[in-house]
Amino acid sequence: MAFFIFSFLFLLLVSSSTACDRCLHQSKASYFSKASALSSGACGYGSLALDISGGHLAAGVASLFKDGAVCGACFQIRCKNPTLCSKEGTRVVLTDLNHNNQTDFVLSSRAFAGMAQKGMGKQILKLGIADIEYKRVPCEYKKQNLAVRVEESSKKPEYLAIKFLYQGGQTEIVAVDVAQVGSSNWSFMSRSDGAVWDTSRVPQGALQFRLVVTAGYDGKWIWAKKVLPADWKNGLIYDSGLQITDIAQEGCSPCDDGTWS
Repeated sequence: MAFFIFSFLFLLLVSSSTACDRCLHQSKASYFSKASALSSGACGYGSLALDISGGHLAAGVASLFKDGAVCGACFQIRCKNPTLCSKEGTRVVLTDLNHNNQTDFVLSSRAFAGMAQKGMGKQILKLGIADIEYKRVPCEYKKQNLAVRVEESSKKPEYLAIKFLYQGGQTEIVAVDVAQVGSSNWSFMSRSDGAVWDTSRVPQGALQFRLVVTAGYDGKWIWAKKVLPADWKNGLIYDSGLQITDIAQEGCSPCDDGTWS
């Protein structure tokens, strides 16, 4: 029994010591000269990508992209050339899938230049590819709730496709259900493409959503109780009335020690 308790405490201490909300990773990054190549990427944000990121966009490899679950996630990236690179680096929003496994990220040119020290933007672009370190960080959208955009492909009442915008915190949406406001008859939605969720079982009337997001090492339900009006329209963005602020941890070594702001 004593050995069992010791083993349990040892495993608990080990798991606690490797539980990070800021895991540091080493890799490389390149860039696209045109941000449109990333805004029209696999997440399906289109021109909205420029609005949510200020043009600081990134495509991530499949292990980061996670079949679209990490669309809209924020990363802090800095390059490791002390002559050209700033200590802070730049913050980017993931909007596309990077098919080139030689680098974890392909950045927009604005984001790539954003890693440079003041006045060194043109010089850093000449590198073409840079050694980097990066960490995932919470997204912050001041005075902006999580929003739902009805996609143009939606067709009432047979088909509904939506995407979530302005997701705060540091989580991933892993499941979505939809129901008529006031009803407990939920229909599940499927991840269609990148950040897009859809269903052919569209409830009538005003619609509510419930989401499962990663939180810590587990999932957490979040309810948006009244989002789409009964007369929802394609192409419009609707306020969910809530924001996600949770921080999902992951196991890694090393963790960010706080010296990199």
